[in-house]
Parts: sequence; structure tokens; C-alpha cells
Amino acid sequence: MNLNDLQNISENFGNTQRMPVLFLGHGSPMNAIEENQFVQGFRKAATEIPKPNAILCISAHWFTQGTKVTAMDMPRTIHDFGGFPQALFDVQYPAPGDPELAKETAELLAPVMAEEDHNWGLDHGAWSVIKHMYPNADIPVIQMSIDYTKPSQYHFDLAKRLNKLREKGILIIGSGNIVHNLRLIDWRNINTVGAGWDWAIEAREKTNNWLLDGNFQNIIDYQKQGTSLQYAVPTPDHYFPLIYTLGLKDKSENLTLFNDELIGGSLSMTSVRIG
Repeated sequence: MNLNDLQNISENFGNTQRMPVLFLGHGSPMNAIEENQFVQGFRKAATEIPKPNAILCISAHWFTQGTKVTAMDMPRTIHDFGGFPQALFDVQYPAPGDPELAKETAELLAPVMAEEDHNWGLDHGAWSVIKHMYPNADIPVIQMSIDYTKPSQYHFDLAKRLNKLREKGILIIGSGNIVHNLRLIDWRNINTVGAGWDWAIEAREKTNNWLLDGNFQNIIDYQKQGTSLQYAVPTPDHYFPLIYTLGLKDKSENLTLFNDELIGGSLSMTSVRIG
């Protein structure tokens, strides 16, 4: 990053108190329209941090070849799911975008080439949680995609290049689920808080301990951590947003957990705040 990059960011957003970083376990899209302890947790998290100038969301649901950043003025609300009630498809979250922030984010990622995207919008990994935090849709939101061709260490290291945004009032949110195995859901307990298969309980306990102990390398090397993690993370799409969140943590910052529950046997709603 050069002096021109810093100047561009400074012109748009003045220096602020360093913003926290969040990883939100977003769970089912139905959380967008249901009232439960998890959406209450999202709202509470918003009350405990300064109101951001803008939001950068890294969602499990934008998995691409290469890295992209949404750069449109008004991102569309994407209903990227099926089989849910019409009320969920009727939800719109008309938050503005921020093309200048998108450009500056792409510049911060250099030498990684990040494409400014004008086609995507806000997928449900973003809007289903942000709508509870900021229901007036008055904060600009951009998304950054996850390059599926790269390993977890790459994403952890790439996240560090975004740290300057935190000093300009940008709230960075990773949205996914640490334990996320849709093939093994216990549908009888899909809404039962605390319901988890033995492997899911073990995976949650392991990852929580690593998070609280600051043992991020074990989290990055999740594929080496035994059977429970293999079941918990059968594909990395919902897991990598956590990796981005952890890559933004300074050694001096606190890390706390909230919404820390299993549901449906094979999903965890565990969420993380840094700072």
C-alpha cells in the first residue's frame, strides 16, 4: 500500500476509533425473518460497537475464482436459496453500495488482483444478518468474495491487508458457520438449541478452545485436526469467513464468543467478536 492509497481512504473516512471485527454464524436464511436468540445476539452486537461508516462483508455465499469486490451504487438483494416461504423472498435490504470503498479495498489487496464487480449484490450471508444489526439500511455495504482456488493460510494472510480499513470506521464482517454440514442435519431438531451430534460437539469444543487460546494455526490447519473437523467442515465455504476474521486480529485485542450454540445436529451458530 502506498501513500496515495492511504490518502484516498482518509479523504472518504476520517480516522476513527479502531473498529471491532465480527464473525457471525448466520445459520438458516429463515433467521432473516424469525425472532430468536441468535438474531437478538446480532442486534446486541451492533449496540456494543460504534456505528460504522460502512461495512465490508465476506460471505460464505460468494465463492469465486479469483477475488472480487462489489462496486455498484445500489447492490441488489440476492435470494440465493430455494424451498423457503414467500415471505423470505419478499425481503429487500436496500443498503447503498460504495464504489470508492470497493476501489480502495481492491488497492489494499495488491499485489493480489481484485476485480471490481457490478453483477453480484448482497447475498443472504450478508443481508440476513446485517438487516438485524442495522435495520434502516442506511450504512453502505460492500462484499468481498472468497477465492475457492486458494488454501486457508492464503486467506488468513490476505485478510491482514484489510486492517487499515478498521481505522476508518469500516466494520468487517465474516459470515458463515464454523460447524456446517447440511448433509447430516437432524431435521427433527433443526430448531432445537443445543442439539448436536457427538462429532459436532467435539468440533465446537476444539475450535472454541483454539479461538480463546489464540491457537489460530490449528484453525487454519483444520484438515489436520481429526475426524470431527472433517465432518464439521466438509467444504470450506462457510469456514473461510472465520479465517478472514482471525487474520485481522492484533495480538493485543480481546476475542469473545457469542451465540455459541449448536442446532440441528450439524450446525453451529457460534459467533466471534475481536476488539
